[in-house]
Amino acid sequence: MQLLRTALALAALSAAAAVTAQQTSLMQLKTDASNRSIAVTADDRISVDANVAVLHIGFTTQPKDSKSCYADGAKTSNNIIGAIKAAGIPEADIHSEGQRISAFDAKQHKFQLSEEWTVRTPPERAAEILDIAVNNGATDSGEIDWTVKDTKALEDQVLKSASLRATTRAQAIADGLGVKLGKAIYATNQVSGGNVYRSSEMMMARSAQTDMAVSAPPLAIEPHKVERDATVYVVFAIE
Repeated sequence: MQLLRTALALAALSAAAAVTAQQTSLMQLKTDASNRSIAVTADDRISVDANVAVLHIGFTTQPKDSKSCYADGAKTSNNIIGAIKAAGIPEADIHSEGQRISAFDAKQHKFQLSEEWTVRTPPERAAEILDIAVNNGATDSGEIDWTVKDTKALEDQVLKSASLRATTRAQAIADGLGVKLGKAIYATNQVSGGNVYRSSEMMMARSAQTDMAVSAPPLAIEPHKVERDATVYVVFAIE
């Protein structure tokens, strides 16, 4: 008998919970004149020509004792940066990314020095500056980041475009329903996209040619487009 009473009590609780959940759901779905709205999602993409090339340039010395390794590294470092500055690249557009001395053969006390920089330059000078760096001792990297001077303006542009598209969609829905579209009462947005990377694997071969005093033209490098994507979610009131 006790088991039967317990079972009946549990069944009653379950039924009450089901009714409560149903009532809550109906309350959430309730609409009236104070909350009539149209919600839309729209996205857009903008693609523009890059107007900045960020070059990744570096070098690694040949294995030597620590003193000779540092001396060779200092000479190569100054040669590369000196040549880049002489080519007209401002110091403000050259940034050190890292430098280190590492053991190549601990038993033989052989070491190597490595250093890397990023160099900002107009896209049309990217191949020229890479060539100058290689001819003055650069042996590593060759990646290029393609970007624009004003990324915020690009993001604002794609957000505006996506927002206009959202408004057009909402107006079409309102026209189809035979109602008057009101003001936007809520909105969220998300912007994505970034720089494009291209690896210049021929840079090492170009460096080897330089070591052998073989004349060769700069690499053929074509800039990438810079893209931004935006998604907006907007809720409009219905008047």
